[in-house]
Amino acid sequence: MKTTTLALLGSLCLLASCKEKAAPAAPASPALQQVFATAPAGQPTAIHLARTSATPGDTLTVQGVVMGNIKPFVDGRSAFILGDPEKLTACNTKPGDSCPTPWDTCCDTAEDIKIGTATIQVVDAEGKVLKESIENVGGLTKLSKVVVSGTVAPGSNADLLILNASAIQVAK
Repeated sequence: MKTTTLALLGSLCLLASCKEKAAPAAPASPALQQVFATAPAGQPTAIHLARTSATPGDTLTVQGVVMGNIKPFVDGRSAFILGDPEKLTACNTKPGDSCPTPWDTCCDTAEDIKIGTATIQVVDAEGKVLKESIENVGGLTKLSKVVVSGTVAPGSNADLLILNASAIQVAK
């Protein structure tokens, strides 16, 4: 009986440790704090529409949801994937779906994911992505609704939209 109880307690501890835990919010650098303190400018455009005409150097405001990949945040960098809810569907919006990773948009086609996502990054004065995590800064988490203003980055094209953010607003 004692062995069974210990085994049961051990199993419960193991199961509890398997659940995804939110990382604690680390203090953000002043550069990253400034991006969250600045209000986005202009009327937001849907990502799938913006990517058809955006060229490097353009200023742009887009809106979306943090989704489009199993890991929408880049580890140790101020970059994430923003998904277009007009093209992508998070599993948590489907009645009865209990997917443990609803932000991965696993039910959408590869083509829809391609045209419905943008990479958002915060860069320093030299154009390098900040070497700090952006996840949990300013309330930014998986499935957050976000409006972002910034400049289309060099290397962006109709197949890959990269936006250097100057303002990020997370919906409350």
